[in-house]
Amino acid sequence: MIRLTSAEENYLKAVYHLSQEGKTTVSTNDISSEMKTKPASVSDMLRKLAEKEVIDYRKYYGVNVTENGKKYALQIIRKHRLWEVFLVEKLRFAWDEVHEVAEELEHIKSPILIQRLDEYLGHPKFDPHGDPIPDEYGDVKARPRLPLNELAINDGGQIVAVKDSSAAFLRYLDKVGAYIGARIKVLDKVEFDGSLEILVDNKKTLFMSKDVAANILVLQQ
Repeated sequence: MIRLTSAEENYLKAVYHLSQEGKTTVSTNDISSEMKTKPASVSDMLRKLAEKEVIDYRKYYGVNVTENGKKYALQIIRKHRLWEVFLVEKLRFAWDEVHEVAEELEHIKSPILIQRLDEYLGHPKFDPHGDPIPDEYGDVKARPRLPLNELAINDGGQIVAVKDSSAAFLRYLDKVGAYIGARIKVLDKVEFDGSLEILVDNKKTLFMSKDVAANILVLQQ
């Protein structure tokens, strides 16, 4: 059975996330930037993870996640997202407050605790930010989503997730009333800078930059 330290889990999760962004091989510099640490420290950690066979690592050639590593990473992500649901739904945390707490809770090793947590929450499929929660076997039920800025004028849909889950961005969405589940329609797009005029829930009009809209994911309807 694979046993990783909390630090090793953090690195494995970072490598997995980077590999999901379309990178066939993840570089040491990519990981260094993601983890905000020096490349030398990254190399030391990658050697440890390679010894535990959760990644394939060759110096100067980059990193790939093994099948065992993928399964392990998905279980870390599952725990993280279940804890986020618990914090928001049961402890009344705001969605911009849960990430750092869940980062600590995700390292709890008890499988029975996570199983009971999942049952207690009613087997949620998505976390408070709209990200899918892997099941106990690592299967992920994703749904088709488009960045809001890619919708055409008069297109509409429902906000189902965000790409940027930073606290500052989530607080901004709270401020303007662009929440998960909101119904939206694109009223206009400005040719000059790509900014959008959005109708929310058929009653509120918002003006939104292209960068903000690119970080809001919509289920088109």
